[in-house]
Amino acid sequence: MTSSSTTHVTIIGAGLGGLTLARVLHVHGIAATVYEAEPSPAARAQGGMLDIHDDSGQPALEAAGLTDEFRALVLEGREATRLLDTDGTVLFEDDTTRGRPEVLRGALRRILLDSLPDGTVRWGHKVSGVRALGEGRHEVGFADGSTVVTSLLVGADGAWSRVRPLLSGATPEYTGRSFVETYLFDADTRHPATAKAVGAGALFVLAPGRGIQAHRENDGTLHTYVALTEPRSWFDAIDFADPAAAAARIAREFEGWSPELTALITDGDTDPVLRTLNALPIDHSWTRVPGVTLLGDAAHLAAPNGEGANLAMLDGAELALGIAENPDDIETALTAYEQAMFPRSAAAAADGEQLHELLFGADTPHRLIDMFTGAEAR
Repeated sequence: MTSSSTTHVTIIGAGLGGLTLARVLHVHGIAATVYEAEPSPAARAQGGMLDIHDDSGQPALEAAGLTDEFRALVLEGREATRLLDTDGTVLFEDDTTRGRPEVLRGALRRILLDSLPDGTVRWGHKVSGVRALGEGRHEVGFADGSTVVTSLLVGADGAWSRVRPLLSGATPEYTGRSFVETYLFDADTRHPATAKAVGAGALFVLAPGRGIQAHRENDGTLHTYVALTEPRSWFDAIDFADPAAAAARIAREFEGWSPELTALITDGDTDPVLRTLNALPIDHSWTRVPGVTLLGDAAHLAAPNGEGANLAMLDGAELALGIAENPDDIETALTAYEQAMFPRSAAAAADGEQLHELLFGADTPHRLIDMFTGAEAR
């Protein structure tokens, strides 16, 4: 049996961007409903550490009225950075703070969820299709057969957005690189040499086309992303349903590296998970379509460079503030939001491509050290 209802602001996706949008709207007395495919807030792990930037994520949280709650989540000392050679030699180390405190993504999502009125997020609503009804109105259909009609639809539904086709024919393409995710738990006790190598914050061990990046999370938890520049077919040949064999195959690409480093791959306490990296065109944009817009990865998916979550939250805050300033002229709000968002996200994506070249290009890790020390600017 199908049902339908009419709402004002309909947000698809309960990630950080969609929730920030809903929260800032709520602060300004504007109701919104967030539809999320996952069945509950605890349906899956929410990823690892995020550094929250003082020019994007932090202003967004301030607009949401959640600065104090955010500060309570900060894990002190996690901004520390160290770069090791493949034999474990320290090439660069910096334990200073840079105004980008680290928090766990899941904890940040929780304070956003807790700040919203009960019922704002409708869990278990997987979008099956969207269609334009004319005059800026859209209908969203869900897998359970229900529908919702809205005068303002916001796609905050990530890389494979179901809302994006209303605005753009662009689809994400593989970047040529993937990450394999692993965890070590209680590493200070169970893997002390590896814990010492990672240090207090972030670790980078890099070679052309590959690398090991790890971060200390709560207590002795070490969260690792193993980077490999290989075609999709290379990863397709690995049977990730056999975790031990998959870890061993990945570790072979790091033969000769220090054992306290390769232990991040071979001794993982969780099954290795493949994270393929996809991106939209750097200059992705669209012609204004009444009644609908996008934010976060739905709008500007890029290779991970520390900007994605911050930009998504800034998108949500700026869109909400524009709606609050123009409640009777939504098209003016959407136009201004998109005109600011397009160049901002394009610049961040271009910076991200440059960062990946520093991390995994032919001159790594030396150019990265130059960036850390400021030598590139001299």
